[in-house]
Amino acid sequence: MMEISEDSLFQSVKEIIRQSREKVFRIANSTLLLTYWQIGKLIVEDEQQGKERAEYGKYTLKNLSQKLTLEFGKGFDESNLRNMRSFYQTFPICDALRHELSWTHYRLLFKIDNTQKINYYIDGAIQNNWSSRDLKRQINSLAYERVLKHKKASTKSIHSVLKDPYIFEFLGLIPAVPPQRIRIKTNHRSGQNPF
Repeated sequence: MMEISEDSLFQSVKEIIRQSREKVFRIANSTLLLTYWQIGKLIVEDEQQGKERAEYGKYTLKNLSQKLTLEFGKGFDESNLRNMRSFYQTFPICDALRHELSWTHYRLLFKIDNTQKINYYIDGAIQNNWSSRDLKRQINSLAYERVLKHKKASTKSIHSVLKDPYIFEFLGLIPAVPPQRIRIKTNHRSGQNPF
């Protein structure tokens, strides 16, 4: 039988514990997200009762919060129940939830009112392994808007390059309509005499 050194044994046991903790965290996080999503769905359905919008002036959240807090302790205050409702309203398809993100990530995301922006930050958080603090910093620094602005600037420069006849010449391409004719046609259409 082969002997395992003390350090090797420690490293092996440490790795097992680390992997197990990660697994437990992932399961707990997925369960928490699903639970909060389901609670949010029930709140929305109860408030709206089949109508397009909820009636105002109902004390549903306040009463529900008091009962849940008595039964389960903290974590179900009125503010958190509103967050669960917003969570469901922002992410109405449960299967589309990304379990790599925590509840804290989602609380930052459902405050954003643009679906493309939300998807940008979700992808960024997952691909770059952003903590919730990193995600908040990216949102506050308007990362999405900066990327969008950069893309628009790049598109403009590409269009200006494509209009340059020297580029066509360099690439050995002949434009379908010579640039001079494009200008002449444009001027002719506007009612100006090109000559």
